[in-house]
Amino acid sequence: MTQSTQPLIQPTQLDLKKLNQRFENAHPKDILAWSVESIPTGLVQTSAFNVDDILITDLFYRELKPAQPVPVLFLDTLYHFPQTLELVAKAKALYNLNLQIYKMPEIDSREAFAAKYGEALWDTDIAKFHQITKIEPLQRGLAELGAIAWITGRRRDQANTRADMPIFELDTQERLKINPIANWTRKETWAYVFEHDVIYNPLHDQGYPSIGDEPITTPIAEGEDERAGRWRGMGKTECGIHI
Repeated sequence: MTQSTQPLIQPTQLDLKKLNQRFENAHPKDILAWSVESIPTGLVQTSAFNVDDILITDLFYRELKPAQPVPVLFLDTLYHFPQTLELVAKAKALYNLNLQIYKMPEIDSREAFAAKYGEALWDTDIAKFHQITKIEPLQRGLAELGAIAWITGRRRDQANTRADMPIFELDTQERLKINPIANWTRKETWAYVFEHDVIYNPLHDQGYPSIGDEPITTPIAEGEDERAGRWRGMGKTECGIHI
């Protein structure tokens, strides 16, 4: 007998209020287990390989081990720190990741990007920079991977703008967006990482709690939000993916 690979749910048919109430105090592993069971196909993890993303990957690939490995979608903006790219390669080998890398078409180097858009597009038009390097590749990736649900590494305590974030929500394309560590704190994330010896970006030990593109990511000072080092001085709190 052939097992059906059709999704067991349709996101728009879910009672998100009840689902969020059910899982509000749940462990991320339980949220991910429900996700795998309910969405055997069409489930994708999006990852920038920050520590919270790696935690989720570890739960999927070391703990839950679904029969069909969950694709990990990584956006290669061409402007990542070398340490980030080294971590991506290390994680792929360690977990045997179903890694899906998406990037802007027809541009494969910083030099080619600068030749087409100028030396520092992020300084002249940050919205366009993110549209080209992140938003369009993400939407294309989710579509090509047949995603009906995608998983993020966002937590409520990362920034004031995320304080009321639900665990389950619909995105603008009516896909289910799952935030399995929304109710965790930075302390809980690192406790898990140290307990299970999870690999992570060494920049986290150098004052970078949230790591994005190299030209627009700085260390933070004591007392600042985790994401204060992203887009410093630009008046931004999100790149546009989660808006």
